[in-house]
Order: sequence, then structure tokens, then C-alpha cells
Amino acid sequence: MPKQRRKSDRAGRGKLGSVGRPGTGLREVRRRFWLAIAVGRSSETAAAEVGVSPAVGTHWFRVTGGMPPSHLAPSAPPLAGRYLSLAEREHLGLLRAQGHGVRECARRLGRAPSTISRELRRNAATRGGALEYRATTAQWHADRAARRPKAAKLALQPRLQQYVQERLAGVIATADGVPVGGPAVPWTGRRHGRRQPRRWSRAWSPAQIAHRLPLDFPDDPTMRISHEAIYQALYVQGRGALRRELTACLRTGRALRVPRARTRRRGKGFITAELMISQRPPEVADRAVPGHWEGDLLLGLGSSAIGTLVERTTRFTLLLHLPRMAAHATGARTTATKNGPPLAGHGAAAVREAITRAIHTLPTQLRRSLTWDQGAEMAEHAQLRIDTDLAVYFCDPHSPWQRGTNENTNGLLRQYFPKGTDFSAHSAGTLAAMALALNTRPRKTLGWRTPAEALDSLLHSAQIPTVATTG
Repeated sequence: MPKQRRKSDRAGRGKLGSVGRPGTGLREVRRRFWLAIAVGRSSETAAAEVGVSPAVGTHWFRVTGGMPPSHLAPSAPPLAGRYLSLAEREHLGLLRAQGHGVRECARRLGRAPSTISRELRRNAATRGGALEYRATTAQWHADRAARRPKAAKLALQPRLQQYVQERLAGVIATADGVPVGGPAVPWTGRRHGRRQPRRWSRAWSPAQIAHRLPLDFPDDPTMRISHEAIYQALYVQGRGALRRELTACLRTGRALRVPRARTRRRGKGFITAELMISQRPPEVADRAVPGHWEGDLLLGLGSSAIGTLVERTTRFTLLLHLPRMAAHATGARTTATKNGPPLAGHGAAAVREAITRAIHTLPTQLRRSLTWDQGAEMAEHAQLRIDTDLAVYFCDPHSPWQRGTNENTNGLLRQYFPKGTDFSAHSAGTLAAMALALNTRPRKTLGWRTPAEALDSLLHSAQIPTVATTG
């Protein structure tokens, strides 16, 4: 007697194992997740917006190296209208449970009967041998069929892969070809720490590799690859081309790519739009009115620091003494001081107090505004404004030219305080002497007058009581 044919054989696909629990994120959910990442959201925030747990969002971000899959990227075109969405599949499942036929379902969904017929046949749940239709299972089948198992170019061409890998992760060697060993750095799956050993390699950037190929192989069109393809081979798991741990050979050492929108949104939580430099009064830019200052920290060995304040009109400089706390010598914290002020002496409270002491030596007319970068040492700017009556503004991230006067002065100060030296050895009196030397040095931008002379001239013209040249 012939064996009875199963209804599921009409599905027109090969036998599949148990579908099991459907995936946590469907195609539309994951696409909205990567759209949120593209505008600068964190993984946890983007996961909450699309309705999945933070752990799932973090997993989606890390498993792809911080790069969205090509079919889910924000720049990828949306699904064509001929494909059913999850909402349509859910509606179709309800209609079938109510006993409606194919043509009635097609009429209510606004689809062709052939589309509904194929959907019921191809994406049905066939585990029990029948063609049962459930929306979640149908969506799982549709997503699986939509995958593009296109192999990476580096995986298909071993010669090109070897060239890229040698220039990215090849060993350092002498002119005689003798390898030079570097530090043993284990792969942890995360970015290298600050001031930690890095893996030694030839470390060509993907852009250098991509642009060097036409020079080394001008007549071989197969030896071509874009720098973005190299990055994808490094960061996207499952490409079968380059191992993920080779990201340690990149100059950044970054284990995950960071979306550009996320880097642009980086900043300190204590800074609002009203405090940005774009809101600073126009009178500050033309330097016609004195009393507008720029500030920064000079950092030295062992996290020592000196604060600098420069008046924009006269280039008059004040140096802030930021001594280390007494407990810094032992490096020990008690339970009572855990998470207390930084022992290095340039925490937010220490900087605020030092600025307050320096500004109080000036007349009220010279206390107009202060422009600083977005350092954490200015977290107490609100209290500073109350104490000194200074309007505080912050520069844009990575924009030191917006404090050009201060940056130039810091360069002059490096003559006395070079990098790699311990600034904690200098007393307040020493800093006052250094400020005096700088304020009594002729400046070309002031018509070869000194900053002290320029400040005194402005003070006399405005009939403001003079101050000491040392500040």
C-alpha cells in the first residue's frame, strides 16, 4: 500500500528542523533598532525604543561589531511592497483561524489571491505534517529565506586575503628579515586600555591597503578591495574572511565600530545647549570689551595639573595652583572617602575653588565670561557662576581653536612646564613668578606692549582700580 503523502510536502521547500522559539527580534524590529543606533542612541536606549531588553540590544550591537547588516542598514532600501509585513501576517492568521478562504483573505488584505496562496504554502508551520499558519512562524520562514549567503570577497580569494592580512597583522622585522617580537597581548574582545601594551604588527590601515593594491598589482583586477570591505571582514562575525581579534592591529584598537552620530553626541551631562559657545554674546568675539576669559588645564606627569586663565583682549594670564591632596602620597582611600574628590587635585571642586580665588582678585568689570572645554573639571560651573558672577560657556567637542587665545598661551607655558614633568613640585609662589614673566613679555599682537601694560591701559581708560601684574 503506497505511503500517504504529507500535506507539508506541498510547501515546496526542503525539510527543516524544528523552528523552536521564534527569534527575539524580527526584521522590522531590528531595522528600527539600527535606525536608532544611526542617530546616536546607545544600545540600551535603542533596545528600549523597539521593545526588546537591553541585553538583547547589546548582543545585536556586539555580534555585528557595531555595524548593521547590509539588509538592515539605515541606507538599505525598504522591503518591496510585494512582501507581506508582520502585521499583515498576523491579520492573515486571524482570518484563517476564522475559517475564511484564500480569496476572502486576499480581498480583506488588499492582496492578490496568488500572493496569499504562496504565503500559506511557503511559510506555513509544517512540524505536524499539516499546513498550519501562524504569523510568528511565517515571519521566521520569510526572514530565513530573505538571507543572502553571499560570501565575502576575502573569503573567496585566498591570495587577496593573505595580502591584506600580512599588511594588517604581519610581524615587524628588521632589514634582514629577522622578526622583532613585541609584547604578548591577549585578545579580550574589548578595546585596549589606556597606556597599555599594544600588539606589534605592520598595522597598515584598510585605506592604505586598498589604495596600495592597484600599485602592486596594476594588471590584476582580482586584487582589488575597498577599505569598507576590509572593515566589514574584521568587525562582522561570520564573514569567513578575517578573524575578529585582528582588530587589535588597527590604530584605534577598537573592538567595535562606533557610529558617527554617537561620537558627535558625546559630551558631559552637566552641559546644556544654553551653555554652548554658540550662545556666547557677539562682543566676546571682537575682543573690544575686556573681561572675557578662556581657561584650560595643563596636565603633567602623575596626573599633576596647572590651571590657566587668559583674558582675550589683553592676553593677561592667571595661573591656578592645584596641589595634590595629602592622601595622594600613599595612594590609599578609606571607606569614608570612597568616591570622594580626586586626589590629584584637579577635580571639579578644586578647580572651582582655584578659579574663584583668582577671579576675586580682579575688579567686577573684568568678570564677564569664561570659556572652557568640555572637561569634567568644570562640572560645578553653576556654583562657580554664583561665586564669581562669571557667565560660563563651553566649546564644541574636539574644537580647541574655539579657545585659540588659551591654546596659544598654553604653548608659551610649555617652555616652563614641558610635557612629562611633575607640576606638583611647583608652589603657588613659583606659579605667580611664571605668570609675571609671561605678563611682562612683549607681544606682537599687542603692538609689542606687554599684557600687563595693555591691561593697565584698559583699566585706566575705564577708570577701574588697577590690579597687580602678577594677578
